[in-house]
Amino acid sequence: MIPALPAPGLPRRLACFVYEGVLLFGVLMISAYLYSSLTQQRHALHGKTGLQAFLFIVLGIYFVWFWSRGGQTVAMKAWHIRLVDAQGAAVTQPRALARYLLAWAWFVPGLVALSLAGGAAGAGPMFGVLTLGVLGFAALARLRPDRQFWHDVVCGTRLVHWHPAPRPKI
Repeated sequence: MIPALPAPGLPRRLACFVYEGVLLFGVLMISAYLYSSLTQQRHALHGKTGLQAFLFIVLGIYFVWFWSRGGQTVAMKAWHIRLVDAQGAAVTQPRALARYLLAWAWFVPGLVALSLAGGAAGAGPMFGVLTLGVLGFAALARLRPDRQFWHDVVCGTRLVHWHPAPRPKI
């Protein structure tokens, strides 16, 4: 590990997570519109599985592209967070893909709780249970001395605090 590249604090990483969700809302809306236009989907529940698979691929392309080309998504740039490998070098596409797939574990605790409860009564309770599950998964980073998330440890990646190089004055 590179001690010169410290991990950003958990509150900052979670703020970046929320900001990423806001940005991805637009990406997913445009992608879903494109999918429904191309497939001539007339009802939201018809072809739902195909739409979900398409959006899963769109998200994968988004994250793998940004992580393997510069190590930062738009939200990560705003919060000065960068994804690097264990040695501090750029992340390869296969490693970025593995991280994307394993990052879905963030939602596993909430989904397990919802399935054990027999489903939620509405969107509010479902959102609350998923949020608690995500926060619980994020809190597991406190159990590690390097404060990295578990999917990063498995993939050999790390989130680090990153300041952009200062622009030369003209």
